[in-house]
Amino acid sequence: MKQPALIEFMNRMEPGSVAVFPAAPEILRNADTDYEFRQNSDFYYLTRLNEPEAVAVLAPGHTQHKYVLFVRPRNREMEIWNGLRTGVEGAISEYGADAAFEIGRLDEVLPGYLQGNSKLYYRLGLYESFDHRMVSLINRVKSQIRGGLEAPSAIIDSGNILHELRLRKSEGDLNNIRRAAQISAEGHVVAMKTCRPGMYEYELEAIIEYVFRKNGATAPAYQSIVGSGFNTTILHYNTNTKQIADGDLVLIDAGAEYGMFAGDITRTFPANGKFTRAQQAIYEVVLNANQEVIKMIKPGVSFMALHDRAVEVVTGGLLELGLLKGEKKEVIEKKEYTKFFMHRTGHWLGMDVHDVGRYKVGDDWRKIEPGMCFTVEPGIYIPAGTEEVGEEFYNIGVRIEDDLLVTQDGYEVMTSLVPKTVAEVEATMKEKLQMAV
Repeated sequence: MKQPALIEFMNRMEPGSVAVFPAAPEILRNADTDYEFRQNSDFYYLTRLNEPEAVAVLAPGHTQHKYVLFVRPRNREMEIWNGLRTGVEGAISEYGADAAFEIGRLDEVLPGYLQGNSKLYYRLGLYESFDHRMVSLINRVKSQIRGGLEAPSAIIDSGNILHELRLRKSEGDLNNIRRAAQISAEGHVVAMKTCRPGMYEYELEAIIEYVFRKNGATAPAYQSIVGSGFNTTILHYNTNTKQIADGDLVLIDAGAEYGMFAGDITRTFPANGKFTRAQQAIYEVVLNANQEVIKMIKPGVSFMALHDRAVEVVTGGLLELGLLKGEKKEVIEKKEYTKFFMHRTGHWLGMDVHDVGRYKVGDDWRKIEPGMCFTVEPGIYIPAGTEEVGEEFYNIGVRIEDDLLVTQDGYEVMTSLVPKTVAEVEATMKEKLQMAV
């Protein structure tokens, strides 16, 4: 059957238009081995077809074929090596296409769906080789204009419609993203309970990703960040090779992917189970910012207002600790806080961990609506050697990240199962687990 999102997309297309969506390509890793295939999010959102070498065409003006799929043919020999394929028949019976063709016939058949339409919905710049192919096919149709054929003369970014649809989650989407958040949460709790000085960062990475897969996640939603000591102050550190020392903080930013939707959680905790005074002081500033922002969430609040509140709380905390100096208003106006807090407080969350959707509508920051999901993740990062900072604060990086859903009258914290207060974190770490090896 046709996906509701696909029908809604077609309903929003301009008259005299056609849309083309290529699937993600397989990518060679080395020799004859590919990277693990992950479908293009837009393609999957519309079709639910999880195969490479496929193209979806939406032609609402066509008398019969409003939804067309090009797919790999069934091939017994190839299926023995690489698994079953949907095939032309399956594209119609299982995925609701009005017509389907073998992918090898794309150059032959697609021009017939392009002609007669003045506009093409297509995302340029996503796959360069397919861009060239589309330009060639459009030019082929244009070459027949003298014969009375109309060819697309305008290309419209399909994300203008599709990414607004993806920004507002359906009930099915929410079931998947909640499960992704739950699995992610369980992985973080197990990591807290198994961490001890002397382990390597990659051991914690292996443990948390084991929990993800054990609970049905298809993969991590992104490359897991497991940093200790100085590495907690590197925002996108993911080498994960350092041995964790007694007295280190450990920052884990990791999320599971379930049903093609991402969880995204960050927690920071002491490797030995007990915060030092300086670690706790920084931690509680970040925690306060996280909690204050979450309390603001309800329909109609500006996305930027959430970040502004985090900046206000973090700046105030750093001033109280003497890490910043001056009047709060002036410090914020001069952005002096970015020495320690240099990123935004959150991002959209969905099929992509940094999900699609505009943050501004025109010149105004978007106001959040029910069904939108995003993260709240303030942080403070103080690498060793930071000027005008006491050594007790060196190598303290703290980020606390939760996944939020905007509801009709407020919010739902989808990651509430992960300990967050100092007392909760330290108590959880006393419940030591011994992972089987």
